[in-house]
Amino acid sequence: MTTWSISEAADKCGLSQHTLRWYERIGLLGPVTRDANGRRRFSDADLDWLTLITKLRDTGMPVSDMQRYAELVRSGGGEAERLELLRRHREEVRRALAAERECLKLLNSKIDTYSRRVREARQEGQKCAPPS
Repeated sequence: MTTWSISEAADKCGLSQHTLRWYERIGLLGPVTRDANGRRRFSDADLDWLTLITKLRDTGMPVSDMQRYAELVRSGGGEAERLELLRRHREEVRRALAAERECLKLLNSKIDTYSRRVREARQEGQKCAPPS
């Protein structure tokens, strides 16, 4: 079985070594296997798990919810609670996406306005009016 050092795992996951140690310390990552010298050796399963929790964090899941999810997964049970936790978070992500879409609409509107003004000013050979 191939394993990776903490620096290799950090590179593969796009996380810092400090973050990997912290994730292990707070229980987001289960105990990592150590070599004869006591150095962490990350497995494929560890990297897969890190990918999942990184995605959960990227979606704004609170660390406390991630910790609870990790506890439930490690226990091998609690599937109903895991399901509810993920469904609840999915609703938060949907709300955040809707808010982001509204922001994007505003940006698009402003870009359209300024693009039109610049185009019109060029056609008229004038300077653009100050943006509002």
